[in-house]
Amino acid sequence: MENMFQDVNAFFTAFGASVVVPVMIFIIALFLKVQPKMAMMSAFYAGVGLTGFGWIISEFTPVVTKIIKQMVSTTGIKLPVVDIGWQAGSLASFGSTVGLAFFVFGLLFELLIFALGITKVFMASNLWNNFGFMIWGTMAYYVTHNFWLSMGLSFFMLLYSLVLAEVQADRWSDYYGVKNATVAASHNIEQTIPAIFLDPLWNLLGFNRVKVTPEYFKNKLGVFGEPTTLGALLGLIIGILGNLHSLGTIKAWGQILQFAVQLAAVMTIFPLVTGVFAKAFAPLAEEIDKNRKKEVAEQGKEIDAIHDKKRWFLGVDDGVGYGEPATIIAGVILIPIMVVIAFILPGNRVLPVVDLISLPFMVESIVAVTRGNILKVIANGIVWFSLGLYASSWLGTIYTGTVSHYGVAIPAGVVLITSFNLIARPVNALIFAAFISQNPVWIGLCIVIYLVALYGLRRYRPQIWSYLNRMAEKNAK
Repeated sequence: MENMFQDVNAFFTAFGASVVVPVMIFIIALFLKVQPKMAMMSAFYAGVGLTGFGWIISEFTPVVTKIIKQMVSTTGIKLPVVDIGWQAGSLASFGSTVGLAFFVFGLLFELLIFALGITKVFMASNLWNNFGFMIWGTMAYYVTHNFWLSMGLSFFMLLYSLVLAEVQADRWSDYYGVKNATVAASHNIEQTIPAIFLDPLWNLLGFNRVKVTPEYFKNKLGVFGEPTTLGALLGLIIGILGNLHSLGTIKAWGQILQFAVQLAAVMTIFPLVTGVFAKAFAPLAEEIDKNRKKEVAEQGKEIDAIHDKKRWFLGVDDGVGYGEPATIIAGVILIPIMVVIAFILPGNRVLPVVDLISLPFMVESIVAVTRGNILKVIANGIVWFSLGLYASSWLGTIYTGTVSHYGVAIPAGVVLITSFNLIARPVNALIFAAFISQNPVWIGLCIVIYLVALYGLRRYRPQIWSYLNRMAEKNAK
């Protein structure tokens, strides 16, 4: 069995996401009766989009990392747990028996629970992001050496994530313009919780009446409201913060202006790549919509999407939403904010660095629920990701030990590591704590809460979606 898992790891390592994901999309498209030509183009668009994301992020990450390190050096503050990016956690997940077992059996489980109607999200279409569930099971196994408990944790993370994914599905689909699609990655879905529960507080403070959206910037500021120009201005500000002690030098201003142009490029190019990537899923999502409408018509009924209890969603990669203007603008604004918070937050031990470029991925659910209200996105991000810093601080030793144990080299001079994107997850951390305690009471409580949430979703899904739409409409455009 272990040899089989190693073969699976070798296969996916050899081909990578840019090959495996398109193949999966091609197969799913044919299953949905999409025309072969269109299915083939969907697969190609997925591969091109993923390759484009990889190129841009791999080029831009070192630039952002350098600026952040300079900001840290300027303050002189030392934090022992350093964020080195999600890639180390992904590699560790695919290097562990628990992780690989979940990758194989998790896919079968995703197909089963979808077929049984336990979830209305077809998660199998977003297979590659399963490492977000695998890393928690891998860490649990490192701590407890209990294979079945660790596997159970990964499966539970999947189940509860799918509930959140379905809760925000109608809003995400509507806001990002991809019919019957939603994101469900473990590392980026729990932000649905603060987006919903903190919204009444932000409305009480009047945030919903503040026009802070890309459309407003564009209408009021003209050329200065364009994402490209905003990227340049944000790059200028971040660049200056990273060079506060050397603003009188040509070298500093060279870096500042280069970073301004580089960030402007990212803000311009990412939406283009996102548009290509979205083309991979659009035909599949539209086919789902067409088939459902045909089925309803044959039954002689008229039913809107909100009240259609059989409506289901395609799980898509969160790269589909990364380049949307409000998403990328809010995410970039949060970069320096989270660095400053890391310095001043009492008890925090984590320095977010490499995964800061992932912040646009991390705020998508908040953007969808708040209808692109950038002020609310930033406020929610500050609250939730600050709690996430505490989660990462606690898990620093465990995560470092796990990554080291499964063969990933720790950078020289770094004592403890983390991934701000994977591990700065308050709810995931609480569930992890319950499972590694091996206390039936705490584990049972997690399961009971999930079952209650699932029952509520199945019984009141139209009411939940209608409520979220009314929430969204309260935000000024």
